[in-house]
Amino acid sequence: MADIICHVTRTAAEPRDVVKFVESMSGRPPGPYDYAMLLGMKDSDWPELISDIERGLPYGALEHLQRNTGLPPDEFLKWLQIAPRTQARRKIRGRLLPDESDRLLRAARIFARAIELYDGNRAAAVKWLLSKPRALGGATPLEVSRTDLGAREVETLIGRIEHGVYS
Repeated sequence: MADIICHVTRTAAEPRDVVKFVESMSGRPPGPYDYAMLLGMKDSDWPELISDIERGLPYGALEHLQRNTGLPPDEFLKWLQIAPRTQARRKIRGRLLPDESDRLLRAARIFARAIELYDGNRAAAVKWLLSKPRALGGATPLEVSRTDLGAREVETLIGRIEHGVYS
């Protein structure tokens, strides 16, 4: 874990998508789908996002989120439950499958919530995603959020932390 954190904190400048997302937070909470900008997407209304998922997101969306999180590729792909060989095929094809797109959007949502929790501090957000909060039974938020149910638990935990509820 220390190697991963060092990898994230060494990044000189914040990725442009992260800067845009953090700027969208200034003075107001982000919109419900603003996290899509962490994938390099312009659409932030749910009907268009659903359509994008059903079509399959462009492969570049995966590259955007990986760059924005700063996670090593193997850790990032494990979070998305995409095997390296599958990733290579998707890169050639240029598009993800709908279920992969849905998982990618879920990961962007969790990453965005962690950024919000740490007031725009990407390195702190990633460090927390790799930590093992007691409330998650010794698992990291990254591990737990690999499923929809787990992602909901991570989001609930973030809400509790934001409201000062002991977790």
